[in-house]
Amino acid sequence: MNKIIELAVIVAGIDEEYQNSILDGITACAKRSHANISCFCAFGGVLSSSRYDQGEYNIYSLINYKKFDGVILMTNTISDPVEKEKILSKVRASGLPVTVLDCDEYPEFYNVSIDNYQAMKDIVEHVIKVHGAKLINYISGPLANPEASARYRAFLEVMSANSLVTDMDRVFFGEFRPSDGKKAVEKFIRSGKPRPEAIICANDAMALAAVEELSSFGYVVPDDIIVTGFDNTYNARHHLPALTTVSRPLDEAGYKACEILIDVIKGKKHEKTTTLESSPVFTGSCGCSSGSMDDMVEYMVSIYKTLGSCKSDISVINRMTTELAENETSDSNMRTIAQFINELKFDRFAVCLCTNWDKVIKGSSQSRVPEDIQINGYTENMTAPLVIEGGMNSPVKQFSAADMHPRKLHSGGNVSYFLPLHFRERCLGYYIFTNSQFPTKSLLCHTLILNISNSVENIRKLHHLNSMIDELDKLYVIDPLCNIYNRNGFIRTADTIFRNCQEKGSKLLIAFIDMDGLKLINDNYGHKEGDFALQRLAGVIRDCCGNGRICARFGGDEFIILGEDAAEEDAEAVETAFYSQLENINILIKKPYAIAASIGTVVTGVSGGQTLFQLITQADEIMYEKKKRKKTSRYLRHD
Repeated sequence: MNKIIELAVIVAGIDEEYQNSILDGITACAKRSHANISCFCAFGGVLSSSRYDQGEYNIYSLINYKKFDGVILMTNTISDPVEKEKILSKVRASGLPVTVLDCDEYPEFYNVSIDNYQAMKDIVEHVIKVHGAKLINYISGPLANPEASARYRAFLEVMSANSLVTDMDRVFFGEFRPSDGKKAVEKFIRSGKPRPEAIICANDAMALAAVEELSSFGYVVPDDIIVTGFDNTYNARHHLPALTTVSRPLDEAGYKACEILIDVIKGKKHEKTTTLESSPVFTGSCGCSSGSMDDMVEYMVSIYKTLGSCKSDISVINRMTTELAENETSDSNMRTIAQFINELKFDRFAVCLCTNWDKVIKGSSQSRVPEDIQINGYTENMTAPLVIEGGMNSPVKQFSAADMHPRKLHSGGNVSYFLPLHFRERCLGYYIFTNSQFPTKSLLCHTLILNISNSVENIRKLHHLNSMIDELDKLYVIDPLCNIYNRNGFIRTADTIFRNCQEKGSKLLIAFIDMDGLKLINDNYGHKEGDFALQRLAGVIRDCCGNGRICARFGGDEFIILGEDAAEEDAEAVETAFYSQLENINILIKKPYAIAASIGTVVTGVSGGQTLFQLITQADEIMYEKKKRKKTSRYLRHD
């Protein structure tokens, strides 16, 4: 039996059309070759939050390159240069064969590129020569991106070849996002310069946003201003007017990248660079033909399906979010997630959590990131409370993060999407969708995982809140010096014991203890020694509290023991045990003073008219009579 080839794909923004199309090609090739794909995906740069991005990009630290035979890099989709360099460093160190998409900056890798340069030249020349535009503005992607750089270079060269000056006030550098198209148009229109005759955009997302923003200023495309894009995305093809753009064989590029990698793994030779051709599409937004009625029918059918799918996904998310808000434990939270996630289609879905996901955060509230937060990487071992296959959950209590999957896949042709589970920069774990179109085809995958991540964080916070309440309650009822009940704790617990004795007619044991000579210890040896003596006396009293009895520090140097179901002989037994333990502790500590105390004990029934404090007073009076017969000075040792 041939070994199953395991490939890692590193990408960001899988809900965007470029990534979608590339991944479709990769998937088709992998399934044909019976290879497994593990796609590590982030949504970095989406929410304009550096702390959120840090949590997203952490998913790339999960990759155990020793488990893979090759890597497909889509680093052109990752906007953070530092994160990109970290990935490249680890990939190079792995020694694995690598294919990269649209990037000629790494000669050691196999590069599958689509010719961005010539197609952009064709677009700009068409706008100048066919439509006569002379005042031309440009919206660029980030020049650190090789594709953006090639497209911008093509624009500059065509402008120069046609003796047109590139005014830098008419150029806007963005990040390939729709918001960049909006910002660019605002800048151009408010600049005070003459209205551009055309706006050339480095991708369709920015171009479509630019068209909408121009409309808000009262301009009509293409009658007032020509707008062009790049990528020939679904939305560009079906916009009104349809966008003049560049068609690129993205599926073919993804297929080719995977095919080359598998060939190299099998020992076949390949050229380092493979270039695919792209072609301009001249249509409505530049004033050319705007497509056929067949295109519109196809668009209407597609929109109907997309809306139906969105409504279904929104229903799942809304119902799940409502029920998640009601959960107070991790188990109930996971049951809710399992209930609704089963409405999506997948072969396997897993929620994998760091073993310290619910750890109580310590540190100053002024500290931006407490030291014990899991940020970089995952815990050595993970837990998977959800591993759903065939509608059934088979949780995995513990597995090694190095295995990535909580349970190994034993067949080939699988595609698994690894998505980060985090709250801001705090790493909580990750999700795995195996053989599901939901991560790439749904418009709401990011929304779903955000909601689930927030629910996990809410459970963590609730757990911490309950822990804090327990701690506060402990501070309320426990004496911090002696580590036994204080007066509050005693009253709370003693009331139950007292009522039990009343109801059952059983007898109550009360022993009241007052320390002898504490002032002399404090005066002669200091308050630190006085505290030490109190602690040791409390330990003696605690040791006398078997059989369900409780004890408390009732005041400064006053203590009390309380127990139910007592017999008359218990009074003498308690006092004998107390004095014996006291003698033993003095022998052990070998101090220049003796720890001493007076004890008064009563064993009594509880009548209907009696109160607990009346009985405590009886024990106190017995103790006081014993104390009067003592000479306090004898508890000091004179060497």
